[in-house]
Amino acid sequence: MQTDLSAALDIGGTKIAGALVDAQGRLVVRAARPTPADQDGATVMRAVAEVVRELAAAPEWARVAAVGIGSAGPVDAAAGTVSPVNIPGWRDFPLVAGVRALAGELPVTLVGDGVAMTAAEHWQGAARGHDNALCMVVSTGVGGGLVLDGRLHPGPSGNAGHIGHISVDLDGDPCPCGARGCVERIASGPNIARRALANGWRPGPDGDASAAAVAAAARAGDPVALSSFERAGQALAAGIAATATLVEIDIAVIGGGVAGAGDVLFDPLRTALRDYATLSFVSGLTVVPAQMGTDAGVVGAAAAAAQRSRLDAFTPAP
Repeated sequence: MQTDLSAALDIGGTKIAGALVDAQGRLVVRAARPTPADQDGATVMRAVAEVVRELAAAPEWARVAAVGIGSAGPVDAAAGTVSPVNIPGWRDFPLVAGVRALAGELPVTLVGDGVAMTAAEHWQGAARGHDNALCMVVSTGVGGGLVLDGRLHPGPSGNAGHIGHISVDLDGDPCPCGARGCVERIASGPNIARRALANGWRPGPDGDASAAAVAAAARAGDPVALSSFERAGQALAAGIAATATLVEIDIAVIGGGVAGAGDVLFDPLRTALRDYATLSFVSGLTVVPAQMGTDAGVVGAAAAAAQRSRLDAFTPAP
């Protein structure tokens, strides 16, 4: 029997998605359950088990060579544990051991969700053909991952490239991570909205005070809303430029809900990047929107598992 599929799990605070993914990045079989994030760890694991068992019941499971997990973090790939901020019942939870037992002792690879998104964008998306890339998720939080020398670089713990907690404002607001002035504290959706409200922006009659509503106001010309997105773009540009200077990436890919703001975010980001990425070896750095959408988590988890298992079929095409 040919073993040309990877099983993949994408675990977040809202949904646990699973899929069997083929060598072209197609989702052959899908399964999903809501994440019981307010329940204890065993209850959350039961939801994971339901997804894995549904996938394993498909005839195509016999073709699975490896399992990949992309999880909200922090994760510890070396220990096989996860401690997602948005799943309080999981603290140092032995997820890899639990999934391996469910998956018939197949090899299991764990990475953070930002690293999984990076793997997907490098394999099939906007970073395809680039040997050195930073991919980012800008949403409720800010995460990311790195591709270096043509390969996903998750780091020893599975968290490498977590740009959201680079400090870009040394005297800035305290971040929940314990540092100050982190990219996430400035550029995440909730913080874009928080800053706009603090500076006098007010929601419309529907009361929507989300970053999406701030983006709509910015598109309509509201100066406070525009200013909040400009500040977010500046923070992202500073973090991207610092990363590029350190490891010589040539492209940054940005996905997540905040990226849906489009030019409201990307225009000030690219303008600010010209001020920060000034050295000759980073001045050609480009920033583009992500392409993989909501399937990025499972596609990237499959790619990460395949890379670790050295499946040549999953090598990104030029």
